[in-house]
Amino acid sequence: MSKLLRIGLCGLSVLFASALAQAIPYTTKDCVSCHTPESAAWSTSDHAHAMAIATPQSVLGNFDKQSVEYYAQRATFFIDADKVKATIIDTTDDSAQTFTIKYSFGHEPLQQYLVETEPGRLQVLPFAWDSRSKSDGGQRWYHNFDAQNKNHSTEVSVNDRLHWRQPLQNWNGMCADCHSDEVKRQYNSLDNSFNTTFSHISVGCVSCHGAMPEHQQANSKLTADKPLSQNSKINPISHYLTMPSHTNYWAFTPQSPNAVWKAEPRDNGFMQTCYACHSLRAPLTDGFTAGTAFLDQFSPTLVTPPSYYPDGQIKEEVFVYGSFLQSKMHAKGVNCLDCHDSHTMKVKAQGNGLCLQCHKATVYETQQHHNHETNSQAAQCVSCHMPATTYMGVDSRRDHSFKVPRPDLSSQFDTPNACIDCHQEKSNQWASDAITKWRSDSELLLSKKSGSNPKPNEFDTDKSSVNRHNLLKLRHQQSLSVPLVIEIASDQAISVIDRASAIAMLAQTQSSLNARDLVGFVEHVDPLIRLATARASERVPAHHRADLVLPLLSDELRAVRVAAANSLIGVPIDPGNVQAFAKAFGELQVANNNIAWRGEGRINQGNIQLADNNLFAAELSYKASVTIDPFFAPGYMNLADVYRAKMREDLVADLLHDGMQKVPFSADLAYAFGLHLIRIKKISLSVSSFAQAMRLDDSNAQFAYTYILALDGTGKSEQALRELRALSPHYQYDAQLIELGLYIAKKLQREDDFRWFERFRL
Repeated sequence: MSKLLRIGLCGLSVLFASALAQAIPYTTKDCVSCHTPESAAWSTSDHAHAMAIATPQSVLGNFDKQSVEYYAQRATFFIDADKVKATIIDTTDDSAQTFTIKYSFGHEPLQQYLVETEPGRLQVLPFAWDSRSKSDGGQRWYHNFDAQNKNHSTEVSVNDRLHWRQPLQNWNGMCADCHSDEVKRQYNSLDNSFNTTFSHISVGCVSCHGAMPEHQQANSKLTADKPLSQNSKINPISHYLTMPSHTNYWAFTPQSPNAVWKAEPRDNGFMQTCYACHSLRAPLTDGFTAGTAFLDQFSPTLVTPPSYYPDGQIKEEVFVYGSFLQSKMHAKGVNCLDCHDSHTMKVKAQGNGLCLQCHKATVYETQQHHNHETNSQAAQCVSCHMPATTYMGVDSRRDHSFKVPRPDLSSQFDTPNACIDCHQEKSNQWASDAITKWRSDSELLLSKKSGSNPKPNEFDTDKSSVNRHNLLKLRHQQSLSVPLVIEIASDQAISVIDRASAIAMLAQTQSSLNARDLVGFVEHVDPLIRLATARASERVPAHHRADLVLPLLSDELRAVRVAAANSLIGVPIDPGNVQAFAKAFGELQVANNNIAWRGEGRINQGNIQLADNNLFAAELSYKASVTIDPFFAPGYMNLADVYRAKMREDLVADLLHDGMQKVPFSADLAYAFGLHLIRIKKISLSVSSFAQAMRLDDSNAQFAYTYILALDGTGKSEQALRELRALSPHYQYDAQLIELGLYIAKKLQREDDFRWFERFRL
């Protein structure tokens, strides 16, 4: 499943409980009439401010004929006849259009605005209102990708996939299902149109509690002998909130400075409804229902690059799910409502008081623990253990993996750490040395206070520590053998999502796998492991894949079934399993249609058709990808493969030229064009294309390998050998590059060069 991007939080003016009963549809209105305190609390939440009809009263931005510009884009915001409007000008193509803003989107720290560019299709305007206080730099219009946004600090032109008129800025597909109740996208792939509906304009009662007709729970209760991960139906949040309070508490014990859960096991199943929106995921169904398992409705992005740093810290806009599932908090049974109020969704206490609910102040609220001045910002728990990343220019979000800062790992794996985030003038080595000295003093004191023995660093000793360190190597694109990855995946001391991520990465790092490498994970109790196994199975040779994957076609969770069906496309299925495959394949088609409004969905459809040897249908799907998402490079490359299969290299050349003009920063397109030149025997011309691919993406060792090979193939072996020696350290002495160096050195009879490469041979 392809990665989905998100747009951000949204907006509605604060409503009082007495007014809510008049303002919202029947189902939520009925809740409000009996649950006045809860609805009053909810009305102050971000959920209540998810979306609103745009009026002069509901918008937060300054619409008093305010103008703003960013490179070639200009906008003027104004009110005309009580309608909130915006004129958007793009000087690149001299386009200018005035829109009536239909909805406001979010309230803090920013508010965005939606306009209808075609009937039923809503797009997010490129300029947002910074709703922070003026003293914090707010109360201004700014571009969604201005220089303050570290994730995209250059111009977003009309020829950019992130341009506001493109699919990735479309409300119907990207944002709607997490900003209103009971959203149905209702996308029609035949005419590329939407007829999106929702029952309530913002995130109300139904999104979290379900419809609950006659106040009865429609979903079955979890059984004590069946793990949560195995239930396709889970208890909604209502069940958790109505459990007797005496059965739910954390308590300190003399043995530990951290609180432990007392009494009966927790039922945290409701969090799967939280995950539906607080995760980076691809939809499997049109809309979602509270109380239904997360993996029955979505297929999540696992903790893999480029979305995460090698140590699992957040990098791209990935939200909370992937971080929290890595954490010790999650492993101990902590849930969202231990820290966040169930209706305001705000944290239950400010400052360190929130963490001190479960971590003894006498141990952790001390200078011996935090090593900074008491009550300073640096002494706040979140400063070290929940570093923040800013998205969308002004939206600061904290990492929920609660990691310990490791500057020593930063030096090895290019990961951020909280120490250098603050001490920016210092080095990772300085921070690492300081921590080593500090730990030698503070750990002894901590052990005396808590009665426990000092613990080693997370990655320092024992087999699990070695496995964790190898996981960083894997995510850092370093070569790791399949047995070592299987060791990581089998280590129960490592979080399930990290183990699943390691399995999934086998499909990215290995050209082929043996079925025996994965067979032990097919019936794993945790569905994330089964999901990752289904994804990785695509690297198993087809004649062994069916026996491995067939059991997953009947998995009780849709995400696993869909991944299994995708892996088995084009693989012969015995008659006894045809029905199970047909059902799972139908679910796969539904999932692909749910994202067919963007290039990835059409490519997925084309790939299925190609595997079925339907070249004509695949060509149409890939053409549709290029048409609806013209700045998405894979559409051009897949269509070029079809033209190549039809022996039309002339069409390949024209198509790839067009693609490189549309997406000039695509390393993959430059590489594909270089391969095209090789095929038509123009090897000398291919060198510059491979060099361009390598410049555009210097993390891909294959680009460097092909560039050096092309140099050698044009008779420039001396130059190839010199450049390969210079490049090899950058690519961590990649095994394939080292073998190429040995080959060229031997051919040129360069004994010194041969010995140099041989030093790094695995």
